Order: sequence, then structure tokens, then C-alpha cells
Amino acid sequence: MKRVVTMLALAALAGCGAETPQPKSPPAPPLASGAVELREVDLTYSSEAVLEAVRQSTVSAQIAGRIVDLRFDVGDVVKKGEVIVRIDERAATQAVAASEAQVREAQASLANARAQYERNRQLLAQKFISQAALDQSESSYKAAQARVTALLAGAGAAATERSFATIVAPYSGVVAARHVELGEMATPGKPLMTGFDPSTLRAAANVPQTQVAAIQASGRARIELPSLGKWVDSRTVTIIPTADPRTHTTRVRIDLPEDVKGVYPGIFARAHFITGRAAKLLVPRNAVLQRSEVTAVYVIGESGRPQLRQIRLGAAGDERAIEVLSGLRAGERVALEPVKAGLAAPKG
Repeated sequence: MKRVVTMLALAALAGCGAETPQPKSPPAPPLASGAVELREVDLTYSSEAVLEAVRQSTVSAQIAGRIVDLRFDVGDVVKKGEVIVRIDERAATQAVAASEAQVREAQASLANARAQYERNRQLLAQKFISQAALDQSESSYKAAQARVTALLAGAGAAATERSFATIVAPYSGVVAARHVELGEMATPGKPLMTGFDPSTLRAAANVPQTQVAAIQASGRARIELPSLGKWVDSRTVTIIPTADPRTHTTRVRIDLPEDVKGVYPGIFARAHFITGRAAKLLVPRNAVLQRSEVTAVYVIGESGRPQLRQIRLGAAGDERAIEVLSGLRAGERVALEPVKAGLAAPKG
């Protein structure tokens, strides 16, 4: 019995000393990759640009008065014809009332002068008055007509001036700046609000005179918006027929499509003017890794393991791929997620 107990104890101790098998970790998923390819792309000349509004205006006051209503603020969207500012119109209303009263008075005088003239015509026919008396009544009648015409014009001007107390949006757009506060005094010419139409934006760039002929011959460009990570095609390219005598550059305007969202005047952009086409070796942009002065990609070898390789980039390409001048060959595959590839790359 003691022998059996001893054997069981030795077996238990032997079991405690044995290593427990560990489960194998699942293999890492394959890295997403893209091919280095040789294909024909547009040749471009790139220049820094700034977005500007084609339609941008500052609405100013045309009459004097206190501002009694401000219906919009910076960033608000305004529809064409909507009231944006109202100025106290009581003084203008009184001026209109005075003008209308003067018109009624003049019309009464005109009616009296007309009647007097008609009576004098009849009296002249009956030889009761002289021709001079008729001429005088006719002159008074014409003067009364002229006075009514002048006062009607004055009443119309007063009514027009009263309408200036209500300022409406000249077109649909966005308020870019508000120059006044509620209760301030408006004077003729004082800026009230500045707005722009976001559907009519363009990029403005200065290009060397040596590039003007190629840009004019192509008439096409692409606009890169780095802050949005977006590229858009131009609608039209307009070359301003003047040059800056100091920098010897020519200004070029590139109209943007109407459906571009999230942009506004003043945004930095890059204008890529298309000047021709050629075959270039291209690598996907999101595969490129920038570290200080080193530009590299992770190349996926036959074993599936990524290896870091330094490359040199060119200027050609588009929003998806960029030209590579050295370090890669057509047909090689590169990791599209350099950070993940760096973690999976062999160390040492």
C-alpha cells in the first residue's frame, strides 16, 4: 500500500513539472498592397494658388439712419432678395408724405390754371380780352404742368430713398463679414455686410511667362486642395493678358465646378496645369512613407514579408499615384499601409 501511494506521489510531481502546450497564434492577415506600374499620365506644371470668389460684394448704406434690424451674421446662408439689414425709415417716410402733399397742391393749381386758360380762350373768341391776356394764362398753365412734373419726380425720388432703408441680398450667398452692430448710425457709403457666392469660386495663380503658351494651348488644369485632401477638374482656364513687370509672371484664373463643398475664399490650393502626356513609372501615393529627409516604401517580396526601400519621387502623377524616379521597378508590389508594414517587417 505504501508503495502505491509513493508511486502516485511521484507521478503527480512529474506532472507538475511538465510544460503545458501553448495554443498557436493565428497568422497575421496579409498586408494590402498595390502595384508599381508604367502608364501614360498627364504632364503638368504646378503652381501655388489661392481660392477667390467670382461674386463677392460689400453692401453699403445709401441713406442716413439708425440700424434697427440685423437679420444675419457671419457664416449665415442668405437667399437672393431676403432682407439683411433695416435702417430707421421714419425720416424718409415723412419726406415722402411732404412730397406727396406738394404734388397734390400743385395738381390743384394745375387744374385751376387749366380752367383759367380755357375761359380765356372763350373770352378771346368773343373779343372780350386781348391776345396778351390769353398768352399769359397759357404760360401760367404750362408752368403749373411743369411744376407738377417736377414734384412728381421729387416724390418718386423720396419714395426710392425710403426704399433704401430696407437692404436686401443682391444674390444668394454666404455672409463673410458684418461691419455694423444693432443700434449704430448708418451713413451713406458705410459698409454693412460682405458676402460671396460659394457656387462661383475660382483659383488664381501666377505662372512664369515661359509656361503661358503651353497652358493656353491645353486649356485644362486640376486643382489640388491639400486641406481637404481633394482634387477637382477645372471648368475653364483664363489667362489675364498682362504681366507683372517685377516678377515677370502672368496671372491665371481657374474656375472651379459649382458642386465643390467645404471651400471658401482664401484657401490655399495648388494648380496643376496640363501641358502634355507621357509614360511614367507610378507608385500609389498612400504607400509612400516620409520620415524627415527619407522617402521610402515597404516592398512586398515573394515571401510576403515587407522590406523598407528608399526611393526618389518625381513631379508627375495624379491624386492616386505619383511618379517614382528610382528605387522601384514596374510590377513590384508595395504596402498601402506603411505603418502596419513597418510593424510586420523583420527587425535587425
